[in-house]
Amino acid sequence: MRICIIGGGASGLVAAISAKSNNNEVFILERNNKCGKKLLLTGNGRCNFWNENQDLSFYHSHNLEILENIFKLEKDKVLPFFKRIGIISKVKDGYYYPFSNQATAILNALLTEINKLNIKIYCDELVTNIKKEKNFIITTNHKTYFADKVILATGSKAYPKTGSDGNGYNIAKSLGHTLIPVLPALTSLIGCDKFYKNWEGIRTECEVSLYENNQFIKKEKGEIQLTNYGVSGICIFNLSSQVALGLQEKKKEEIKINFVPWCRENIRDWLDKQEKLLKDYNLQEMLEGFLNYKLINLIFKLEKLPKDIKWQNIKKEKIANYLTNFTIEIKDTKSFDNAQVCQGGIPLDEVDANTLESKIVKDLYFTGEILDVDGCCGGYNLGFAWMSGMLAGESGKKNA
Repeated sequence: MRICIIGGGASGLVAAISAKSNNNEVFILERNNKCGKKLLLTGNGRCNFWNENQDLSFYHSHNLEILENIFKLEKDKVLPFFKRIGIISKVKDGYYYPFSNQATAILNALLTEINKLNIKIYCDELVTNIKKEKNFIITTNHKTYFADKVILATGSKAYPKTGSDGNGYNIAKSLGHTLIPVLPALTSLIGCDKFYKNWEGIRTECEVSLYENNQFIKKEKGEIQLTNYGVSGICIFNLSSQVALGLQEKKKEEIKINFVPWCRENIRDWLDKQEKLLKDYNLQEMLEGFLNYKLINLIFKLEKLPKDIKWQNIKKEKIANYLTNFTIEIKDTKSFDNAQVCQGGIPLDEVDANTLESKIVKDLYFTGEILDVDGCCGGYNLGFAWMSGMLAGESGKKNA
């Protein structure tokens, strides 16, 4: 039995290892000149490869029931797998990293196991077509391969410079599968206003809330980056999947920023107290004690306030709103070039929940980002890559 893995990224490598047995031949077709290019970029090169809190609330899919079943089957196998291939991990706030803090440790461990199992990797092989007759006929830019089973692990359209340009979607559609619209996820958000150049470069801890059609959706807390086009940062990334979907559905998407999350009382009351404490201070001098000067200047510009105005002489509600409820309307997300992952893809209800085998084409399996699953920052997308890769590989080698 010959099993072909199309794609040598995170899920593809794990699928290959999991599919190998003494009775079969496993080989990988990789379009790049080497495997794992995208894996090396994860966690800014440190590879946050798992999170101990594997809750469904950290994932997005149009079919969470099937995703939950995948968790039940594979979640407890991930850490033992990496321990078995030599990875010593360290944990910080629930985030798992290789002890060396290097993504190369994960990739090298996977490739070492691939080599020990005598799994062949053919690089610079771009698959252009797959036909299913008695077996699979796989055409690449160089030659034709044959296989009894195929595991499609080509990734999504995110960060195409690493080789994931959506080619796998076209292959899947040519074999009869449908596609939930693919949109950027874990990416920055582009606002509608014109003042962003005034706050460009600010990094600050805050709370951000997402509103759709004026209805609260979700809140995130952490550092954000204020840019010349809108907002960025991990907590913004975690909202971007929902924003992209909402924009596609023509919903009004707004981000509301609380720049003073440390203040546990009404900000107006707190500033009243500050004014009594700082008797000779004007408003700008009061704000300089806790707010970035660019943001102070922007608020003064938007409200056309004189520099020496005092807190007691202004419309307090408007200033309080800037501090705790600064609202920007979102018109778009950054493109696939800037997205870490995508949302959408092959619907989970088109695969067997227990094997990830296609319900349309026998002996065809899917794994990783090509499926309609995306997660928040924090090791969740790699977590799904490992779980789905193991499940597809284990299933593929049965009866092999």
